[in-house]
Amino acid sequence: MKKVFLTGATGFIGASIARELVKQGCRVRALVRPGSDRSNLSGLDVELHEGDLRDAGSLERGIAGCDTLFHAAADYRLWTREPSAMYEVNVGGTRALLTAALKRDVSRVVYTSSVGTLGNPGDGTPGTEQTPVTFAEMVGHY
Repeated sequence: MKKVFLTGATGFIGASIARELVKQGCRVRALVRPGSDRSNLSGLDVELHEGDLRDAGSLERGIAGCDTLFHAAADYRLWTREPSAMYEVNVGGTRALLTAALKRDVSRVVYTSSVGTLGNPGDGTPGTEQTPVTFAEMVGHY
């Protein structure tokens, strides 16, 4: 049985991922911030691990013993007075999480982003991961 470390589990997408993983028979350890609303995980057989993407030690402890990482956590705001806080979570936190995964020999990483990172072809067709996009075309610091 796979043991999965899941970030973003208290959010809409993360909770959906958690439900699917549990349905597939995986053991799920979910990273949850202290004091976070955990109602999206209510009734799910998941192990809660309190920590934060800004705390590398909590990530290393949380991912220990897991063979797969699903990273769905992010600070997704269209605007903020302090963009550095978003970078600390989204860039620094992802870097720390991937470093922890390497240290703990995690065999598979699944990263979930958002439509905010895709380019717009401009011809009515949907964008994909291969559609070019520039920073100037993106909205906000996310």
